[in-house]
Amino acid sequence: VIGGVVGVSKISSNSSASSNVLNEYLPTDMTTQDLSLMTDQYAFEVAANVQQGLLSRTSSGSPKAGLAKSWSHSKDGLTWTFHLRKGLKWSNGDPLTASDFVYAWQRTVNPKTASQYAYIYSGIKNADAINSGKDKDLSSLGIKAKGENTLVVTLSHPMPQFENLMAFPVFFAQDEKFEKSLGKKVGTSSSKQVYDGPYKFVGWNGSNKKFKLVPNKNYWNAKA
Repeated sequence: VIGGVVGVSKISSNSSASSNVLNEYLPTDMTTQDLSLMTDQYAFEVAANVQQGLLSRTSSGSPKAGLAKSWSHSKDGLTWTFHLRKGLKWSNGDPLTASDFVYAWQRTVNPKTASQYAYIYSGIKNADAINSGKDKDLSSLGIKAKGENTLVVTLSHPMPQFENLMAFPVFFAQDEKFEKSLGKKVGTSSSKQVYDGPYKFVGWNGSNKKFKLVPNKNYWNAKA
């Protein structure tokens, strides 16, 4: 089943009752699967199925556990703690740890990345200063890994939308080990990205118009 994200409209589909294959049609070309750089609803639509955030969504749109099995926040709403599921893996077998979220968030707010969605980090401690170039220290961003399975996020002010943002692809983890050697080629084809969601994206070379989502055996809930 294809899952959506906020702002993604329903796309047409065609399926057969005798087949477990769902055929979907995108009205525009696929652009990228670089989580820091994607901006269009169809790139997000694919990302919502091949990646997963700290939190996910119920069918009614409310937050539920994702890669984080539990989470809590301080009374003032400024400090959020997420506990990741143990044994998480990327589709290529790399371990997925809390540091992958730290790397992803720092990469997105880094002005050198030129993410058009970096503004959505506003409210996370030092995000605006880093993205504007005033603060050159990426490690000052309000996200810290406490061991392999715990993340602590610090906000500069309460954000009522914060839980919902954790299910938006711009806040998903990225595999630093995999991405470092690719530079600007990250997400420019399906093989230049790795996946932590229920599906993998395969068969896209960056310009062809036919590709697939196939089950990701390394997904934490692959049996479902």
